[in-house]
Amino acid sequence: MHAQSAAPSSPTGWLKAYYFVRFSVSAAWVALAFTAGKSNPTLAAAMLISYPLWDAFANYADAQRNGGMGQNRAQLLNFVVSLVTAAAVVIALGKSMNAVLAVFGIWAIFAGLLQLATALRRWTAAGAQWAMVLSGAQSALAGIFFVNMAGSAASVGITDIAPYAAFGAFYFFVSAAWLAIGDARRKNTRPA
Repeated sequence: MHAQSAAPSSPTGWLKAYYFVRFSVSAAWVALAFTAGKSNPTLAAAMLISYPLWDAFANYADAQRNGGMGQNRAQLLNFVVSLVTAAAVVIALGKSMNAVLAVFGIWAIFAGLLQLATALRRWTAAGAQWAMVLSGAQSALAGIFFVNMAGSAASVGITDIAPYAAFGAFYFFVSAAWLAIGDARRKNTRPA
């Protein structure tokens, strides 16, 4: 028998905070990509490696908070895929930005499908999962676009990946806000 984290007292309390943190980190990453990251290759490289590492950490933390990796197989796979992606980005950076974009594309496909699976599993237990379903589906489609773009002769950079992160930030914000509004409505309809 293995130890597992206790489930949160409110099914939406953890998710609301988790989605707000995911939104904040992604939004900051996007802002940095469009400012200092686009003109500083060393910073851009560090950011491109850190993005999947952050995703791995976030999936791990969320799964641990909700019963552990054993009960959250899609997040376990997402954790592993994100760690492998970070290592692949390190290797791809030595080749070209098109190679990095291809790695991000493959990751976006897998991570999107795994996020979609997690959202569908949570659908009845937690609100705002429709936004996570859309986010997962859009991530997979963006991944296909990235892979196709990586095969072209076009020059790419971190600002080609940043819109993907921006859409992720948007969906995390929508989910967090949706949960916050739902909590406020429930609080206001409780008898005094």
